[in-house]
Amino acid sequence: MNLLVRNARVLTLAAGARPRRGRELGDLAVLPNADVLVADGLVASVGPRLEAPEGAELIDANGRVLMPGFVDCHTHACWAGSRLDEWDELTRGVSWPEILGKGGGLPATVRAVREATRKQLAAGLRERLTRMLWEGTTTVEVKSGYGLTTEAEMKMLRAIVRAGQDFAGTVVPTALLGQAFEGALEDYARMVVKEMLPEVSREFPDIAVDACVEEGAWTREACVRLFEKASKHHPLRVHADRHTSLGMVPEAIRLHARSVDHLEASTRADLVALGGSHTIGVILPFAGFHSGGRFARAGFLVDQGGAVALATDCNPGPSPAHSMPFAIALAARCCGLTAQEAIAACTVNAAEVLGLRDRGTIEAGKRADMILLLHTDERMLAYEVGGNPVDLVVCGGNVVRAPR
Repeated sequence: MNLLVRNARVLTLAAGARPRRGRELGDLAVLPNADVLVADGLVASVGPRLEAPEGAELIDANGRVLMPGFVDCHTHACWAGSRLDEWDELTRGVSWPEILGKGGGLPATVRAVREATRKQLAAGLRERLTRMLWEGTTTVEVKSGYGLTTEAEMKMLRAIVRAGQDFAGTVVPTALLGQAFEGALEDYARMVVKEMLPEVSREFPDIAVDACVEEGAWTREACVRLFEKASKHHPLRVHADRHTSLGMVPEAIRLHARSVDHLEASTRADLVALGGSHTIGVILPFAGFHSGGRFARAGFLVDQGGAVALATDCNPGPSPAHSMPFAIALAARCCGLTAQEAIAACTVNAAEVLGLRDRGTIEAGKRADMILLLHTDERMLAYEVGGNPVDLVVCGGNVVRAPR
């Protein structure tokens, strides 16, 4: 299928190095009035007054913004069950320890995931992916991590892959092997390294391996042991400094992790070190918005020359959200990013986190994942709060229109 989008304000994001670092993050390489030709799922040409091939579908942007599709590089969007009742209790003054004492929190999701079939997990994820696509997200990373046994984790990963086969965009699975534990952490972590990791490696040899270092989750030492083993075959990612700084940022840098995600409690020294490294800092402002009110100092990280990515953290607990436009609005209000920096953080830089160099920009030869906004000024993505600013989505060269 050939497609020609005419008269668009095109955010190409094609200038500079990948990932974008420091103040280069805000350079969207804008073409104020240009056309984009798509052929065979790829961007064929970008420029003024392009010729339309015979039979091509024509879309007149009328000066509105055409930009790369959003890349949500950190989600836990595969789950079963509901945490709505516990959230309602929290709003009524029930304490978190009381809720945990009744079996709520992450253990409730673990139980529901274990009880669900692979087909049920895939169906739930498929529905969430559809909503994400309608709001402009064309590439979604989805983690396991709610199984806590080898059998249940493998079931989750297979469900993620299965749901991705029915998605118009791209789903990237991640093996979150160190989110929580049962029994003694030392024994559980040993099982993960000796049993779960080899099983994941056999079936998913290129998958990224993730862990969560936090009080009540994995220790830095347990995470490092897992990562030293996993790094022989897998890219590394890590949740760190969500509530407490436990020294995982320097270890992630040393181990050449692709990303350190959260960073709400990171020290100034750790952010300076991260800014001078090749590891990307992924910020997740929904988590602070929904629970705790604490946000990563992304603007400071940018000032240190760092590479920043932005994601939703979509999950059933602290971040029940899937809207990337809302994430952009929060990043601008609460994390110190400009609108332009936030846009680059959830397109070209987020694609780098996932190791996908074929998207995140609009330039010849790249995958044709693009969104056309209702607006003529991209800053409206950060200025407006709520609603869906995406008029249509082009995913792999195919036009996807959301029902209105």
